[in-house]
Amino acid sequence: MQLIDIGVNLTNPSFDGKHEAVLERAYAAGVCQLVLTGTSIDGSEHALQLCHEQDESATRLFSTASIHPHSASDWNTDSARLLHALLTEPRVLAVGECGLDFNRDFSPRPQQEKVLEEHLAMAVDLQLPVFLHERDANQRLLEILRDYRDRLPAAVVHCFTGEQKALFSYLDLDLHIGITGWICDERRGTHLHPLVRNIPRGRLMLESDAPYLLPRTLRPKPKNGRNEPAYLPEVLREVALHRGESEADLAEHSTACARAFFGLPTLQHV
Repeated sequence: MQLIDIGVNLTNPSFDGKHEAVLERAYAAGVCQLVLTGTSIDGSEHALQLCHEQDESATRLFSTASIHPHSASDWNTDSARLLHALLTEPRVLAVGECGLDFNRDFSPRPQQEKVLEEHLAMAVDLQLPVFLHERDANQRLLEILRDYRDRLPAAVVHCFTGEQKALFSYLDLDLHIGITGWICDERRGTHLHPLVRNIPRGRLMLESDAPYLLPRTLRPKPKNGRNEPAYLPEVLREVALHRGESEADLAEHSTACARAFFGLPTLQHV
């Protein structure tokens, strides 16, 4: 059984000095390919560097590049040039994590919107898929996306945590949906249990968002409380349970979906 983790923050300082061990545990757990999330220019460069350092075969590790909406205020005249250069690298397969966060509002909303449009225009120009972040901004994100959707090859709403109306609005726009360990959280994720049944095969992908969102159903719990890609099978188990699918079936179609979305190579021997 092969799994693909479409969103792991391997550049997070909590993984410093542990990259090789974290990846070995992921591979042992069946997570055979990972997409490392870029959330700043420096972070995106670091993610790409890790791909080269930790996977000389260029078959297992890939990355994204962007400026996260939290950091939209950091966008300057050099940002577009540097980001464009990163996005032309062969191992960088998507534009993101970009989007809108009206929950924390770490950057002014008009600036978040401007920077999102810059990212979407670049994705159209380079014909790359988009890895989207959205918190409390469903309607505004839809309004902006509609102007670009027909020209974008694909887009995924990363770490979907919303309600039914938001889910259906994204599916109506032909977007993909990423599900994380949020669905394993009995305090705030149970509304996702009936919703995941509505995500069509071919639109659903799985992600750890590590080191964040440790699945709360995981047993035994790691003493350090840190999530990592090796725990993605727990997300698979929970999603399969609520979709009424076998874990093997869900693994097969979500992996095929991720491989097609990002254009990942097929692994013959894992």
